[in-house]
Amino acid sequence: MDAQGRGRAGDNVDPADQWVLNPETGNYELRLDPAGGAAAPPFARKAPGPGDGRPPAGTGGDTDTRELPTQRDRRSGRAAGAAPAAGSGADAGRPAGGRAAARKAGRTASAAADGPASRRKPKPRKSGKKKALYWTSGVLGFVLVAGGGGAFYLYQQLDGNISKVDVGIQNDAVTDGPVNILILGTDARSGKGNQGYGDSGSVGHADTTILMHVSKDRTNATALSIPRDMVTDIPNCPTKQKDGSTKDIPGQQGVLFNTSLGQEGRDPGCTWRTVEKLTGVKINHFMMADFNAVKELSEAVDGVEVCAGKDINDPKSHLKLSAGRHIVKGEQALAFVRTRHTVGFGSDLSRIQLQQQFLSSMIRKMKSDAFSSPAKLYDISQAATKALTVDTGIGSAKKLVDLAGDLKKVDIDKITFATVPVLDNPANKNNVILDKAKADPLFRMVQADHTLAKPKGKSKGKKTAPVKKAPPELVRVDVTNGGGPFGAAQETVDWLQNTKAAKLSTNAGNAPAKLAATRLEFAPNQADQAATLADWMGLPKSALKKASADAGARVPMKLTLGKDFKEAGTPIEAPTETPDGVQNVNADDKNICAK
Repeated sequence: MDAQGRGRAGDNVDPADQWVLNPETGNYELRLDPAGGAAAPPFARKAPGPGDGRPPAGTGGDTDTRELPTQRDRRSGRAAGAAPAAGSGADAGRPAGGRAAARKAGRTASAAADGPASRRKPKPRKSGKKKALYWTSGVLGFVLVAGGGGAFYLYQQLDGNISKVDVGIQNDAVTDGPVNILILGTDARSGKGNQGYGDSGSVGHADTTILMHVSKDRTNATALSIPRDMVTDIPNCPTKQKDGSTKDIPGQQGVLFNTSLGQEGRDPGCTWRTVEKLTGVKINHFMMADFNAVKELSEAVDGVEVCAGKDINDPKSHLKLSAGRHIVKGEQALAFVRTRHTVGFGSDLSRIQLQQQFLSSMIRKMKSDAFSSPAKLYDISQAATKALTVDTGIGSAKKLVDLAGDLKKVDIDKITFATVPVLDNPANKNNVILDKAKADPLFRMVQADHTLAKPKGKSKGKKTAPVKKAPPELVRVDVTNGGGPFGAAQETVDWLQNTKAAKLSTNAGNAPAKLAATRLEFAPNQADQAATLADWMGLPKSALKKASADAGARVPMKLTLGKDFKEAGTPIEAPTETPDGVQNVNADDKNICAK
């Protein structure tokens, strides 16, 4: 096997068996053989000295190089419980009596070399919960928010597992602002064992697409599932060719979203641009995986718990589950996230809910300390990196670790899965169209970095009584354009008069100065009118400027449209609560069952 795989050619050594205990941190770390060209951890290279508890060179093996408990008895030809041959392997040079005697001898030698016992307290070792969990964060982007800890000295190996695509956009792995990662699952049949899945002629469409938004302060994350059968527009897309040239693929209007990948030679950058156009959210990175991602990672974590609210027998996905909770992995895990014909309405929207349940459960398992075992972490890191194709901005193990470390603060109860709202397509019952009335405020929440996660408990703050609102026919306002699009003032007046029945609204032309934010100026005796207009336009409290004195009966309020004004009918302030009718679940909810 080559140096980028699971071992090195010729030495028959499994890197998972080279984990050693770092006495300086109390954590296991990977000691690679310097002879193989990889640097050993600093503590492993440290020269032995008096009182370090290690035998001097030439007196026997280092007791810290013994196999980890999870790796014992895995050598070819060694039966469980059988002793290794004398003088061989990690036990060479140990005193008779096994590891216990070796540890005792090491402590005795150390005490003799150190002299009188030190009065300083030994440095406490980190608990299992604090052990390194970085590489749990490589899978499908979601595990990026589940990690934490230190590097594993696996960069050279794991780099060889990761595939990269140059989408013509180069972003740093870590940013100070919000992070938006596009997660793609393709239905391509390429890859070992995938010949029986997907469409036989598929070029690898966007079968599963999730936009994961992590807030600027790293306190919450939102994962938006985008239905593959939604009709949308695909913009023009430049794609890098094998010879280094760039080919521009023309955009299309009114086509299925999943054709943004694969069709006409489109690469993940085309889906990237399509999602940006759809949502108005600027994407930082993408991660793409095929069918093997679910199979191999679910095996690496020893299965994922899922729940069926009823018996499931889907002949298409070959999933058979009785009602209740189950641990699925491998082929069965893949069948679970692909099934749709016997759950919900039998549509792709029902399958999205299964995928959200599966990913939530996987995150919960990754978040637990069940994988603090170095051997298990090694298996997970291998499975995760082999499954990934990413953009060049995160196209190395080091960059993925940096990204994971940046996002690790998000708590699981602050991760929300939601589905982009859609309606049945009146022109074709086999696909759907965007429900703009619900989708637009949802997209604005993400754009404004507002969380979808519901706060725990009720606020104990003192609530003020709502201001009484004036009826539409009494709302009197002059509208001026101070930074909005050309013709915004007249457009707003038309909207107020024709949609809201505010007949006393007037176009007052251009404002004398440009404003960054929209402003509504009103007198104390116009508070009820201001409340009505603010509600219509979605004005934040910061936009309301109340004068000190009352105004005359026929004096209008003054509304100045600022640069934050988009168009009439679009709220100035993004909503802070999930719009009604938008499907959403919390990743920490363990009571979700497929029905």
